[in-house]
Amino acid sequence: MLAFTFPGQGSQRSGMGRPWVDHPSWEVVAEASAAIGRDVAALLVDAPMEELTRTANAQLATFVQSLVVLDAVERVGLSPAACAGHSLGEYSALVAAGAMPFGDGAALVVARGDAMARAGDDAPGTMAALIGIGDDDAEAACHRAEGEAWVANYNAPGQVVIAGTTDAVAAASEIARELGARKVLPLPVSGAFHTPLMAAARPALRKALGDVVFSAPEVPVVANVDARVHSDPSEWPGLLSAQLCGPVRWRQTIETLSGLGTTTFVEIGPGGVLTGLVRRSAPEAQALSVAKPDDLDSLLDAVAGGHAGGPPGGPSPRAGAGGAVRDVWHHDAHAIQGDHLYMSERVVVSPCSGIFAPEQSLAAPGTGLLPGTPGHETASSHVRTGDLVGRVGVTEVRTPFEGAVIRWLSVAGERVQEGQPLVWLRVSGDRT
Repeated sequence: MLAFTFPGQGSQRSGMGRPWVDHPSWEVVAEASAAIGRDVAALLVDAPMEELTRTANAQLATFVQSLVVLDAVERVGLSPAACAGHSLGEYSALVAAGAMPFGDGAALVVARGDAMARAGDDAPGTMAALIGIGDDDAEAACHRAEGEAWVANYNAPGQVVIAGTTDAVAAASEIARELGARKVLPLPVSGAFHTPLMAAARPALRKALGDVVFSAPEVPVVANVDARVHSDPSEWPGLLSAQLCGPVRWRQTIETLSGLGTTTFVEIGPGGVLTGLVRRSAPEAQALSVAKPDDLDSLLDAVAGGHAGGPPGGPSPRAGAGGAVRDVWHHDAHAIQGDHLYMSERVVVSPCSGIFAPEQSLAAPGTGLLPGTPGHETASSHVRTGDLVGRVGVTEVRTPFEGAVIRWLSVAGERVQEGQPLVWLRVSGDRT
């Protein structure tokens, strides 16, 4: 079972986009630029590290780079059975799981980065990694510092990040050394993230979150705040807001993913920090990272013979990207983890890559439910051969079959790939 993990701020590197410029997945960067009105390509290719270190730039660059890599991984036919992201990476994980559209995710990351940068200016702070110390001792060091210092990240056994005012973090660091910490590593950040010093950022982020319609994640997503899976889309705005001032429970998140059956953790995006943390938290699991195009071959070799599917009880929304899962869809009469496609059922697939916009007239009679809205899974509409079922970018998608909609497999605003399933039909008559 594959879990995709997504890195947070600090993983960005100058020029990290260059290896991807000639890859088909680079088109994600143009989509991001159009969504937020900013030249993201320049940030990923040309920006010096000084510019990339600024909070707003670091978060946007890391998010978009992660989605470029995700797109490339999906193109080779792999999809996750669960997702999680470290801090900022939680936004990437939610997009990957279909819980929010890519454009909305990019807009939220911009709003979050700007708000956190302002909060850091208003309430200056810093962060430090403590190596070789337990969670309890790290917490005790913060309490004994008698200042504004808190645990910000529970990263792995023996690795904790603390944050707060400069003086308080320095005091807590000295106490941590007395309690057995082998190393104290100051982090090059512009604020005390995941502490109460970020409270000033919450109103602006809440406002931005209020403009986004979340969908139920199509695969389990484990939240930073409590290391639990949340399937109710109404909970995610509050979780993302709380994440600003609460610690990232990453060690506990890895434990939760392991408990779900994860055997392979794949870090999607720049750097490889999370891969190292997984190896410390779940040494029995396979852990690898995909940051460059060359890493795709290593990933395929690592999971060769494994299952690249979605959650139990339903096909993955991204199962049409290729490989074994795509073959199942094309053969019609096979099962996908509990759901069956018989010869009387067909899937309409995307003719190209781009943002999916379902045809809004396809709603259950009298319900007013549109694709991508809560409850749309129960909608039932009849389509005839040649009817419009939606658009991918500017390309019309028309069904080659006549039948009734069983389920939407992609939601409004989702970025889909060529060949990715869009809608599942129960066909009328023999269309083979």
